[in-house]
Amino acid sequence: MSVHAGDRSNERVGHHYKQPPEPASHTMMNFDIPEYLMNYLQDLDNFIESEILPLQMQDDNNRFFDHRREDARTDWDRNGLPNEQWEELLIKAKQRADAAGHFRFSSPKKYGGKDGSNLEMAIIREHLACRGLGLHNDLQNEHSIVGNNVGLLLMIQYGSAQQKIDWIDDLCESRRYFTFGITETAHGSDATHMGTFATRNGDTWTINGEKSWNTGIHRAGHILVIARTSGDAGDAGGLTAFLVPTDTQGFKIEEMLWTFNMPTDHGRVSFTEMKVPQSCILGAEGKALQVVQHFFNENRIRQAASSLGAAQYCINESVNYAMQRAPFGKPLSSNQGIQFPLVELQTQAEMLRALIHKTAWQMDTKGAFSVSDKISMCNFVANRLCCDAADQAMQVHGGLGYSRHAPFEHIYRHHRRYRITEGTEEIQKRRVAGYMFGFMDRKAPKGVSI
Repeated sequence: MSVHAGDRSNERVGHHYKQPPEPASHTMMNFDIPEYLMNYLQDLDNFIESEILPLQMQDDNNRFFDHRREDARTDWDRNGLPNEQWEELLIKAKQRADAAGHFRFSSPKKYGGKDGSNLEMAIIREHLACRGLGLHNDLQNEHSIVGNNVGLLLMIQYGSAQQKIDWIDDLCESRRYFTFGITETAHGSDATHMGTFATRNGDTWTINGEKSWNTGIHRAGHILVIARTSGDAGDAGGLTAFLVPTDTQGFKIEEMLWTFNMPTDHGRVSFTEMKVPQSCILGAEGKALQVVQHFFNENRIRQAASSLGAAQYCINESVNYAMQRAPFGKPLSSNQGIQFPLVELQTQAEMLRALIHKTAWQMDTKGAFSVSDKISMCNFVANRLCCDAADQAMQVHGGLGYSRHAPFEHIYRHHRRYRITEGTEEIQKRRVAGYMFGFMDRKAPKGVSI
């Protein structure tokens, strides 16, 4: 497997960034992480130790990561919203990462990034998650020192000329962002049966409906609303994406939804006779599903890599603890009842890592839509593996593992979410089945929805 990052900057702040080699004329299968990327992982570790960890330990900021984390992060007096100091800390970490040249790694070079490939991002995101909980990488908030700026990706790909002028600099600098209004209470993962409709009168659209699980809506200045503008329920076409300011008349946050892992930044919102101009459309009218699928494919492979990294962390910590803990006069590690479950988890992690790397590489060489089935495989297997590894880590660590003085309950509670969001396990399997049984290439049989 050859690795090619494309055209990128030769310089990084404080370091010489070695240009990766051009790909060979024939495809070579090489599963080693290239030297330039290994060096970059070391640079990230050094940056974490010198810049991010001191910030985490400053002014009792570690309360957001130790046994107090859920309570410290949650503002119970504001109905469970994220604590403002917690969110400000995340912003400070991102600013330091951006100043050091890390945060925009995956962004195009022309926007201050390094044109990071899907394969490079998968390896980096796994590496960061494998370090465990910390300010460097906290997936509860989709936070990382190497950002996954989906909004920027979509704006570059689908934004109009004026939208790009209005948005790209702000998205690059993290000065503002938009949340995604896709899921609905009555329809869940089915993005083609929308209860949100938009009707047109001249250059003005009127939107009526509601959306659930709008992450970050409490701070977002805009929401990307997916609404049906033509066609019938179940049609893939006829859906349009509208980028709407949240102060538009008719927009309302109905409630913030409390979850397994608090605080909540997930809102249920409604639109009542909400009028927006034609210029709010992101992408082409009736083509919103393409925008959504682009976002999903790019995000799912990176999220799968993060779940793999968190799973590997749980496995590593369990092995280390079992070698040190010696009840009844012998190490836990000498018991096959401890060894075998961890062996199975490690075997699954190794196989998954190979599939994630292969899939990310194929996304880079053949296009993100060329391996949609493999992306779904990576996603549902990685999320389940992480939950299984966190559960086993709790079991190996005993009472300590069950307590909040260990990180495993937090990892379990958070990654359990990913078995539902961005497409449930069942949705991912159904997608794979669509390719296996040919439903993607022809009209699905009656009663079969892919």
